[in-house]
Amino acid sequence: MKAWTGASLLVVLLFLGLGTSSWSESQSFSFGVILHRNPATTAEFWSPIVKYVSERSGVPLTLKVAKTGPEHTMMVRRAEVDFLYSNHNFVAENAASGYRVFARPRGDAGQGEIVVLTDSPIRSLAELQGKEVAFPHAAAFLGYHLPMDAMLRAGIQVKPLFAGNQEAAMGQLKSGRTVAAGVSAEVMRAFARRENVKYRVLWSSEKYLNLALSANPAVPEDKVKAVREAFIRMADNLEGVKVLASSAAVVKQPPISFVLAADDEFSNMRQFYRTTRVKIDLN
Repeated sequence: MKAWTGASLLVVLLFLGLGTSSWSESQSFSFGVILHRNPATTAEFWSPIVKYVSERSGVPLTLKVAKTGPEHTMMVRRAEVDFLYSNHNFVAENAASGYRVFARPRGDAGQGEIVVLTDSPIRSLAELQGKEVAFPHAAAFLGYHLPMDAMLRAGIQVKPLFAGNQEAAMGQLKSGRTVAAGVSAEVMRAFARRENVKYRVLWSSEKYLNLALSANPAVPEDKVKAVREAFIRMADNLEGVKVLASSAAVVKQPPISFVLAADDEFSNMRQFYRTTRVKIDLN
């Protein structure tokens, strides 16, 4: 497993720049993933999962990781990957890409949060007025769009510091570079456990089913079905369970697993994007 992961990581790093989908020529299907962590950690987490699904489904998959969140969303907007684990396809500006939801992570929906360190003197959102706040990037739903929308609705103006990804924003908070951070609640909990960070939550959003496995409309239905079945049955297979556990160990969080899903389960996210006060500029 370690040997394959190292080799695949090298392949993934070669794909960090954006490119076009090439499955029609090589019969290899690209699999793009959202960037919660740095590209190397993202690749280390997803490489064994993608390898397993590729082998089980009989559909050759190549992991593709963009260097930044905005690059990822442009990859989605241009429909440059065949399969996708993301929420950037729900942004109104990306709707034309036509990605079709077929599965999602099992379990509770996610929340966006605004957090401070436990010993911070800041006790309310109002005290963030005019201060620098860390966010993952301008394309982050839980970590930027939701928290920033909440502050704008409360009349609070802050100075955004875009760190590049979720954990980078958390690192800025941990180091004292900023007084607060917009985060994904789940990723923050895992980061805090791993890095021994004590923090307080100033604000939490409602819950959103915010990530999904989706397919490019150009991918044949039989390929989508095979990949879908491999994902949703992964937690019922001993080898699959081991792969999921090994990936979870990389980021010190509970193993992920997947269930069937459809587009209408993400209606509150689409509604948010229709009414948000945040300027969604993902270019």
